[in-house]
Amino acid sequence: MNEASKIRCPELAPQGEKKIAWAREHMPVLKGIFQDFSRQKPLAGKRITMCLHLEAKTAFLAETVQAGGAEVTVTASNPLSTQDDVVAALVQKGIRAFAWRGATPEEYFQHLRLAVAQGPHLVVDDGADLVALLHKERADLLPQVIGGSEETTTGVARLRVMEREGILKFPMVAVNDARCKFLFDNRYGTGQSVWDGIMRSTNLIVAGKTAVVIGYGWCGRGVALRARGLGARVIVCEVDPIRANEALMDGQAVMPLIEAAPLGDFFITVTGNTNVIRREHLERMRDGAILANAGHFDVEISKPDLEKIAVSIQEVRAGVQEYRLADGRRLYLLGEGRLVNLANGDGHPTEIMDLSFALQALTLAYLAQRGRELKPGLYPVPADIDIAVARRRLEALKVQIDALTPEQEAYLHTWQ
Repeated sequence: MNEASKIRCPELAPQGEKKIAWAREHMPVLKGIFQDFSRQKPLAGKRITMCLHLEAKTAFLAETVQAGGAEVTVTASNPLSTQDDVVAALVQKGIRAFAWRGATPEEYFQHLRLAVAQGPHLVVDDGADLVALLHKERADLLPQVIGGSEETTTGVARLRVMEREGILKFPMVAVNDARCKFLFDNRYGTGQSVWDGIMRSTNLIVAGKTAVVIGYGWCGRGVALRARGLGARVIVCEVDPIRANEALMDGQAVMPLIEAAPLGDFFITVTGNTNVIRREHLERMRDGAILANAGHFDVEISKPDLEKIAVSIQEVRAGVQEYRLADGRRLYLLGEGRLVNLANGDGHPTEIMDLSFALQALTLAYLAQRGRELKPGLYPVPADIDIAVARRRLEALKVQIDALTPEQEAYLHTWQ
């Protein structure tokens, strides 16, 4: 159970600590929770395994959970989102880690297995790979798991299927569905960080070009919003007629992807589905088109189809692969089709993750106290936690808001 950490570049710990210190100073909500946890120890005696994108903001969450009295293990939820210097800094603080940047699929799942083998009482997941592996390979550990929380839309979708099929064996809280998560992280966080990753890795202008956003959920809305702010024309591709109407009313063009394919300069997938951009779309794209994925797994842009139609493949910039086609056209895939904001950037802005990770920390404390009372299944974040995080942020910003009068409270609670 007490396996030593498996990381690369432990000598980079001082560099990683500088990154964590910067994040810590710009996450006032989580900083307040860290102080509370240090005094109250709500997680004392608990082993907690976290499968998340291992960068500076996540590191401060891990520190906060450790301050709450937990024995913490971390592993990566994406092979290209790990920052080795940050992981080294965590290990130096006594947090067990199994992760390194650029892990092969085999290494990635071996790291998950090692993390699960620590025998967690609570889990934090991002994409549900950790929970799925627990159920498929380590059913012997399930009875001791009190519960867990899920960070992202894709993971929540997988958990809903597990719950519907009666497979889920412990309570999971859908942190992704909290208002302080999807209204900010999914929209403003994804919107800014996706374009940060694209611009950082390509050094190309966005203004005056056409961005095709595939999927118009909260993340897709954010990507489209920021594209327009940068001066791009936006085309939205959707399968949901309600979201398509919403995109139209937001001022976007809406059409099938097969029609948008010859028009786009940037293509960003934000669907959580598989094979969204396929051969028939790739064959119609203009020379120089940029392909980026902002969904959790690297299956939205069909890499097998790209490889089949390419006559040569080369990395032309860090995180930019050029696929040259037989007719001379070039298509550029960013970050190997993985989450572009983390593979080619630093992920969501620090202040955004302050809200998301504050929810995670308070949810873990709630589960440590109440988890055994809950039946297996998927649960929302308790409303009082959602409201508490929002209030803490307003307090940190020194922003005051109105309160309902007793008369107004009474008015809202009567039918007459």
